[in-house]
Amino acid sequence: MKLNKCFKHAFNMVLHSKLRSWLTITGIVIGVAAVIAIVSIGDGMQQTLNAQLNALGGDIVTISPGFERGGGMFFMRGGGGGGGGSSAPQATTKAIVLGRSDLQALKGLPDIALIDTNIRGSVNISYLGKTGKVSVTGVDQKVWSQITTIAIKDGRMLDSADQNVIVIEGGLASSYFSQPIGINKMVTINGGSFRVVGILDDSGTAVYMPIQMAYQVIPDKTVDIYDTLVVKIKDQNQLDEVITKIQNKLMTARHVTQNKMDFSVTSRKEMQQARAATMSSMSNFLLAIAAVSLIVGSIGIANTMFTSVLEKTKEIGIMKAIGARNPDILLIFLFNAGFIGLVGGIIGIILGTMLSGFMPALMGGGLPMTRGGTIVTLNSIIMALSVSVIVGILAGLIPAYQASKLKPVDALRYE
Repeated sequence: MKLNKCFKHAFNMVLHSKLRSWLTITGIVIGVAAVIAIVSIGDGMQQTLNAQLNALGGDIVTISPGFERGGGMFFMRGGGGGGGGSSAPQATTKAIVLGRSDLQALKGLPDIALIDTNIRGSVNISYLGKTGKVSVTGVDQKVWSQITTIAIKDGRMLDSADQNVIVIEGGLASSYFSQPIGINKMVTINGGSFRVVGILDDSGTAVYMPIQMAYQVIPDKTVDIYDTLVVKIKDQNQLDEVITKIQNKLMTARHVTQNKMDFSVTSRKEMQQARAATMSSMSNFLLAIAAVSLIVGSIGIANTMFTSVLEKTKEIGIMKAIGARNPDILLIFLFNAGFIGLVGGIIGIILGTMLSGFMPALMGGGLPMTRGGTIVTLNSIIMALSVSVIVGILAGLIPAYQASKLKPVDALRYE
């Protein structure tokens, strides 16, 4: 029997069992739609996660005074930058600070691209007669724009020639005061007047200004004493090696051993890895749920195929009596099962694509990762369609094999 005739017989079997076929197809539709919707959520969350991880800055290393030992933080920052208790025997009353000597030591490392010096403090800010308290960060304006991971929304970043100017975060600009703060507006910070030249694309309320001006407005700060050093490395893949070099360089410059380190070197790599692992686990869990739907659909196909074999037993005997071979009968029932899977897959893809567009709204934005929307990719469509057809064929394999092995005499005598 020719292949096209086998396919025609299989197609007629579906048409002549409309109700049972469509009930079976519905099971595949639900499974495939679930796969498409869930995979689209996973892809959307992955894209959002990648954007967030890129925003974290995987090539950024932060150095701060103090070192964590035995569950407690041992540090004292000079110039009023902060203080802390100690649970370690090495704690002393000597101020532990980062200074110009540390900065010069790090500049000697060829693996470092940029170094930003930061100081922080709380200040009073006034605008149009209203006053509030915000956090101010003094930065090296020559490099800060190349290191920060926050994008500018309006205006510009700080420039190397800037003095009495600031860049503010989006929340401070839009909703902190009764009137929004726009570009080129003047604000007062601890008695000094500053012009806003940039607004960042975020919802925070912090202020960024040139570090030399920050020394003047933040109380109890000493020039050339830093709260943190923010380092941008040249090769993110060499992060661990560069951190080790930074630690060794600073230990030599500060004349301390590893057991008496009085500074901390941290990166965002651990956070990135933890969030990526969480995403992977969540995606696998969602796919497992979708797989259950497909398994249920495949059971429906198998049930339909077994019923079809029983109903078509006499017809199988007639086809064999007029010359149909076992492989022909096998192909007819496999085509039947595959056709059910194909139709269910196509409808499921359409339904799943429509459903994926409503998923973020249905979830109410409860998961932050879903706020970036869902993504239906060509790969997920091909995967879902392939799986539906394969599941259909596998589910129909045993019934098709049984049909092909029927003896013509027994089949013709079957009632």
